[in-house]
Amino acid sequence: MVYKQYRKLFVAGIINGIGDRFCQIALLALIYQLTGSGLSVGIMLGLRVIPFLILSPVSGVLITRISRRTLMMTTDLLRGGAALAFLSVHSNEDMWIVYGVSTLLACGEALYAPARKSSIPLLVRPSDLLRVNSLEQVMSGLVLVIGAAAGGIVSALFGPQVAFMLNSASFFVAGLIVCNIAFPPVTKEEVNREDAHTESRGSQTSFDDRILGRSQILQCIRISLPLQVVIAFELLVPFINGIDNVLISVYAVQEFKLGDAGIRLFYAALGAGLVASYALGRLFSRSLLSGGLVCLLLEGILLMGLSGIDHAWAAVAIYFFISLAGGVGAICLDTLLMRETPLHLQGPLLGMLTAWSQGIIGLSMFGAGVAVEIIEPRMLGLIGGAGFVMISIVITIYYTRARSRKAANV
Repeated sequence: MVYKQYRKLFVAGIINGIGDRFCQIALLALIYQLTGSGLSVGIMLGLRVIPFLILSPVSGVLITRISRRTLMMTTDLLRGGAALAFLSVHSNEDMWIVYGVSTLLACGEALYAPARKSSIPLLVRPSDLLRVNSLEQVMSGLVLVIGAAAGGIVSALFGPQVAFMLNSASFFVAGLIVCNIAFPPVTKEEVNREDAHTESRGSQTSFDDRILGRSQILQCIRISLPLQVVIAFELLVPFINGIDNVLISVYAVQEFKLGDAGIRLFYAALGAGLVASYALGRLFSRSLLSGGLVCLLLEGILLMGLSGIDHAWAAVAIYFFISLAGGVGAICLDTLLMRETPLHLQGPLLGMLTAWSQGIIGLSMFGAGVAVEIIEPRMLGLIGGAGFVMISIVITIYYTRARSRKAANV
């Protein structure tokens, strides 16, 4: 029964994810066609950041008061209607529609993402969180592979309008699927379940169900050292992620002279790496924290290596392994977060983390876009990889020292 419900969530995620990729590719092509300006693309991407900063924390609070199914279904259906407005864009004078609708779609995603992620522990057994989070990486990988391969083809052969209609249809279909998900109730017994209180806490801690707020989340973080590590990861890594996102296109077009086909090829390699991470994630079932930190370190080393590669196919291979390491790391840390955080706090916590990460990634992408005009792209890539390595080392040192202090106080 429960896994049947998760399968619906999984399928809905693939459908609207692929539709969204189709829309993004078509929209970028249309903006360049109408304006020939990278500034217009920057404005659109910048506007998409604002809803995450404001609405993701709101989503975390909403799901403690209304059903997750209602919230996700409503945002899907509203996004499906809004996406059709792109069909009325025909000239440079219509760019206000692009900006407005892109912001509305981002509003929907900002509400949808925390609700969806916090739904997973409700639909699967605690012992299967690792496997299901591995499937989540498969979903992301399939969206990248199919979106990268088919999105450009659809837009090129049939025009951006078809891609916009497919995106709209994907939201409606996904919304109907979500409508049929049966969520179990979140009871007090589930909030205090054993897996939410691991040995790292030392003893059971009671949470007042009537008070949901920042103080409760801070209390949860304070008593869980593994959760502190996950939070540190979520706070620091987005500062570097924006560099990676910008350099994918720069490497493909400027460094390897592959054009748009190179961008799609690199994204397909990233998607394949995420799909492959499913097979490796289970190897870290007993060492989630170590697995996450080791994978972050490997990502940094591979990114530093990528900055010195001269052959395009070698770059494709490295992007595959970067994504493989990133996928395994995400599996480990997402599972750890879900195990360490009580059910009734996951929504608010994920909302705040989503707001932070999306906001910082947006600022990081803007900064990287400016930096790439000043710093040689490969040097910027080397700096980004070194940043991952340093974050991994700093978090590892913090965890080791904190664990030693805690052991000494027992």
